[in-house]
Amino acid sequence: MTDTAPRAATRSRENTRARLLDAAAEVFAEVGLDAASVEAVCERAGFTRGAFYSNFETKDELFLELCGRVAGERVAAVKARVAELEAGGEFALDPTDPFQIVQQVLDVSADDRLSVLLMSEIRNHALRVPALAAAYLAQEEELVLGVTQIIDDIARAKGIGFRVSSAQAARLLLTTWEDVSVRATMAGLDHKALSRRTSEEIAKVAQLIIEPHAT
Repeated sequence: MTDTAPRAATRSRENTRARLLDAAAEVFAEVGLDAASVEAVCERAGFTRGAFYSNFETKDELFLELCGRVAGERVAAVKARVAELEAGGEFALDPTDPFQIVQQVLDVSADDRLSVLLMSEIRNHALRVPALAAAYLAQEEELVLGVTQIIDDIARAKGIGFRVSSAQAARLLLTTWEDVSVRATMAGLDHKALSRRTSEEIAKVAQLIIEPHAT
């Protein structure tokens, strides 16, 4: 019984942080980090400045945590999709067709416009702030590791090999994903069209790095 109050306080704090992060994602994507004020984030989340500073020391700290959350959600979505396809036996079809592989895996994981804007803002801000750049690069390495594991899982499930290492493949695919998402968003494509464009371009890269089976 004595643990009830601390657990409730922890849940309340976690909920507050989550709402602040959600609000910050919207505000940062809309106006950029420099133009976004703590007050604007708090107003969007429905909290006071006191609630903000009881959870984050600075706006950059909030920004960095948001960066990690977005990257983690990307990897988690793709991992879940791979596990779903593997469990359902859907990977058994046409094992070396990169277009089908990518379309299957990215079916639920393409970025929306808000995510693209946010990730672009994160990268641009990291270019200007050395301390944030170091943290951003560290988180990017974690993202590469996550995608590398996904590639290894797909290779095992599909029985395919690659012309480059899994880590190199992960970097190539992530770079393509970022570039295509940004350009498609600039072109004003809706989510469905953005997903299709992303799948097509990543599949082209996958086709280049998948080792063809000997005939």
